[in-house]
Amino acid sequence: EMCLSTDYRVMSPTAKVGLPEVKLGIFPGFGGTVRLPRLIGADNAIEWIAGTKEYKAPDALKFGAVDAVVDADKLEAAAIDLVKQAVAGKLDYKARREEKTSKLKLNPMESMMTFETAKGFVAGQAGPNYPAPVEAIKAMQKHSGMARDKAIEVEAKGFAKMAKTSVSASLIGLFLNDQALKAQAKALEPKASEVKKAAVLGAGIMGGGIAYQSALKGTPIIMKDIAQAGIDLGLSEASKLLTKRVSKGKMKAEKMAEVLNSIDPALSYGDFGDVDLVVEAVVENPKVKDIVLCEVEDQVSEDTILTSNTSTISIDLLAKNLKRPENFCGMHFFNPVHMMPLVEVIRGEKTSEETIATTVAYAKAMGKTPVVVNDCPGFLVNRILFPYFGGFAALVRDGADFQRVDKIMEKFGWPMGPAYLLDVVGMDTAIHAGEVMAEGFPDRMKNEFRTAMEVMFEDGRYGQKNDKGFYTYELDRKGKQKKVKDEGVYDMIKPVVLNNNEFTDEEIIERMMVPLCIETVRCLEDGIVETAAEADMGLIFG
Repeated sequence: EMCLSTDYRVMSPTAKVGLPEVKLGIFPGFGGTVRLPRLIGADNAIEWIAGTKEYKAPDALKFGAVDAVVDADKLEAAAIDLVKQAVAGKLDYKARREEKTSKLKLNPMESMMTFETAKGFVAGQAGPNYPAPVEAIKAMQKHSGMARDKAIEVEAKGFAKMAKTSVSASLIGLFLNDQALKAQAKALEPKASEVKKAAVLGAGIMGGGIAYQSALKGTPIIMKDIAQAGIDLGLSEASKLLTKRVSKGKMKAEKMAEVLNSIDPALSYGDFGDVDLVVEAVVENPKVKDIVLCEVEDQVSEDTILTSNTSTISIDLLAKNLKRPENFCGMHFFNPVHMMPLVEVIRGEKTSEETIATTVAYAKAMGKTPVVVNDCPGFLVNRILFPYFGGFAALVRDGADFQRVDKIMEKFGWPMGPAYLLDVVGMDTAIHAGEVMAEGFPDRMKNEFRTAMEVMFEDGRYGQKNDKGFYTYELDRKGKQKKVKDEGVYDMIKPVVLNNNEFTDEEIIERMMVPLCIETVRCLEDGIVETAAEADMGLIFG
C-alpha cells in the first residue's frame, strides 16, 4: 500500500505483490482501496482486493500495478532512470498523480454495474461468515466519487469498523497461531535429518496420495504394495492428480513425467536399503500393521525412521515389537492427502526428539502443516471429532432431521455437515474408529443407544465409497460425485429415533459444538498438545 502512493513502481522478477488483508477479516486501510482502483481500474482492483491473490511480476506489469520489471541488482538504477525521465519531461508524472488523487472515472451506471455485480458475486463466494470482501467493495463504492483525501477518510472508518469484529479477531488469531506453529517447527530443525528418499507401504488411494505429495515436492519415494492391483491404483491416483495440474496449466507435461518417474513402484523391499523415512499406510488393523512394521524394520538401515499413518491405533502399541522404538512415530495424513494441509506427528513413549524433528521437517517439505501430539486414542483430531459425532447421533435419536442438522452446521461454518462428513469418511471407517474411541474413553464416547450410523453400516450404506449412506451419490457432468437426497433413509433410521423433540438452530449448534469444545479442553489438560494454538490449528486444518 505504501508503494501505491508513489508515482512509479519498479519490481524484480522474483517478487510478488498483493493485498491479502481480507484473509484477516479486514481490508486494506492504508490507502489500498483508494489508490489501486484509480491505478488499475475498479474491476481489476476488486479482483485483487477481494481475491487476496499474490501476483507475480509479469502479471503486475500487465495490470499496470508496476511500471517496470528488472533484475534485483538493477532495481535502484531503473528507479533512478524513471525519476530522470520524469524530471526531463519524458514521463508525465503530474498527470498520473492527478488521476490517483481525483474521483474514480466511472459514470453512475458504470459504478452501479461494477460494484453491485461484484458485491453479489463475492458475497456468494465468501458466504455469510466472511464479510470483509464485500465490505471492501462497499468501501470502494462509497468513496469512488470522492477525491483522494476524503476517500482515505472513508476507507479508514470502514477499516476501523472491520478491525473490531469477532471475525477479524478470530482470523488474526488464526494467522498468529499459524506463525507460532511455523516457529515451533523451525525450532526443531537443528535435530532433523534430511529425508532424501522416502517410502510408503500400502498403495491404493491413500498411499498414492502420499507418494504424489512427496514426489511433487521433490522427495523421491518408493510405493510398495503386496499386490500389483494396489500398485496400479496408487499410480493411477498420482497420475490423475498430476493430469489435473497439467490441464489447469499449473504444470507442464515434462514436469508431470519427472514427478511420476520419482515414484518407484515396488512389490518387494529390494531398494529399501537407502530409504531415510518410511510411511506405513496399510489397512487400519493393529495386527497387520505390527507385522508390516517389524518386517520393514529388518529391511532398512538402523537410522531409518519408521512412521505409521494410523488414525486411531496407539503408537506405543505399534512400537511394542520394534527393535528401535526410538526411531518410530505416527505420521497421520488426512484424506484426500493432496487437499488436507494437516499432518499429525504422534510422539510415542520411546520416540526420540530426532525422530520427531525429522518427521516434522519431512511433513513441511511435503507442503503440509505438522502438529506434534502425544499418543492417545484418536490422537488430537479424531479424539475431538468423535464427541461431535456423538452429539449428532443423540440429536437424531431425539428427533432432529439429519439434513437440517447438516444445513445448520454448514451455515455455522463447517465445510460439510456431520451426516455428509460421515459419508465422506466412510461409515465402516467411522464405526471402527468409534469402537476404538469407546474403548479408550468409555465414560463419554461409548453410546448407550443404537445410532443412525450403525443402521447405515448394517445396511451396507458406507457413504461415498459405495454411493449410498445418509445420502446417495451419482456422477455429475464432470465425473465428480454429487450428493442426492434419499428420503428412504428416514424410514431406515426410524427404529433409532426415540423422541420427537423440536430444536432451534442455536440448540442444534450447542449440542454439536459443546462436546467438541469440552474434549478440546481435555486434550490440553491431558497434555496431548502443548498449546491452545496447536489444538485450534489441528481442528482447522484437519
